[in-house]
Amino acid sequence: MGLFTIATLIALILQTTIPRLLPFEILVPELTLILVVDLGLRYHGIPAALAAFAIGYATDAFSGNQLGLNAVLFTAVFILTYGLSRAVFSPGRVLGVMAVFGGVLFCALGTYLAGAGWTGSENAALVTPAILIQAALTALCAPAIFAMMDGAAWMTGLRRSSSREYS
Repeated sequence: MGLFTIATLIALILQTTIPRLLPFEILVPELTLILVVDLGLRYHGIPAALAAFAIGYATDAFSGNQLGLNAVLFTAVFILTYGLSRAVFSPGRVLGVMAVFGGVLFCALGTYLAGAGWTGSENAALVTPAILIQAALTALCAPAIFAMMDGAAWMTGLRRSSSREYS
């Protein structure tokens, strides 16, 4: 899991510095969420679930949002992705991209509801297009991140816990 620690630190650095360079923060993909989906698709077990929780908690620490919210949401995304990878006979990058898109929507909805006091708000119609744009951008970045993590895992000698190949 050391590989995911390094990847998480790099993703958090990018996610916290790039918004200062771009005019819109929504154009920054959720790189840490891509890592969580990758964990759910390829690594099964308690260490992977704990890593997903730690990635979410680190995201909370760096982003300044409500502490623990991303940790819970990322763990839920991990569990849902893990369940998808077990239910689908041949999990692949297409499933990963769909899981990333859904994960961004799920996390954004959870963050929005927590910020609104767990009740709906009239501003939901205003934030929905921005959430969809960020989900689409993150999903577009997902295959490249999956490939980089796969290559890094291969170079470091990490083995997948599942016998199914990820293509």
